[in-house]
Amino acid sequence: MPDPEATRLRALFLSDLHLGTTGCQARMLLEFLRRYDADTIYLVGDIVDGWRLKSGWYWPQEQNDVVQKLLHKARKGARLIYIPGNHDEFLRDYLGLHFGEIQIAQRAFHEGADGQRYLVLHGDEFDVVVAHARWLALLGDWGYEFALRSNRIVNVVRRRLGLPYWSLSAWAKLKVKSAVNYIGNFEHFLANEARDNEAAGVICGHIHHAVDRMIEGVRYMNCGDWVESCTALVEDYDGTFRIIRFAEDLRAESLAPARAASGLQQAA
Repeated sequence: MPDPEATRLRALFLSDLHLGTTGCQARMLLEFLRRYDADTIYLVGDIVDGWRLKSGWYWPQEQNDVVQKLLHKARKGARLIYIPGNHDEFLRDYLGLHFGEIQIAQRAFHEGADGQRYLVLHGDEFDVVVAHARWLALLGDWGYEFALRSNRIVNVVRRRLGLPYWSLSAWAKLKVKSAVNYIGNFEHFLANEARDNEAAGVICGHIHHAVDRMIEGVRYMNCGDWVESCTALVEDYDGTFRIIRFAEDLRAESLAPARAASGLQQAA
């Protein structure tokens, strides 16, 4: 049976976990999975980072616990649909197959509670660099890893100062004009693909940028990631889609006692 203490969802969309890397926020993700259950779970690509594992094996216990938690949810009745991305492209050799409770698919159509169809795919096939210049994508991946290592150093210092998690790499990416333009182009390509498939919206991952917005009449929703932002897209039973920014939620929880104490002091 599902965990009675967990928040129940109609659907949960997770992308870009990057299991197998030091950047994966597995501990935070495991806490998220303890708090939320869903009837259907979509794993929207780059769940396992095959690129990184090829260069060196890294698979700590907490990342294994994430896999076991997802499998446990499937055994308890959740429907799991795994849509491989570019980092776990090795699974594209098994499209259409079922591994136990997990279905492997190139893309899927999710029917919302409102009856609308939403195209679900990772999105890397609409990334010009990944599709046509793999060597450049690999080079960029190493640069990204360097940024994440810097990010970890920053957050070690922040923890010692009693400050919450903050993503240096995500902040820097959104401050660079070319990166912002790239994200905008990617979003429009995906929205057009949804329109071509007569879908009301598209749900994707790949660019590690969680957002929910309308693009020329098409709803574009990106799950985000569990390396930088620690975000997920969910659908409630009333058909409401929303982005959960879990790192921010935990930060708010950690600050709540201090705010409450401050309020009592002011009242006194």
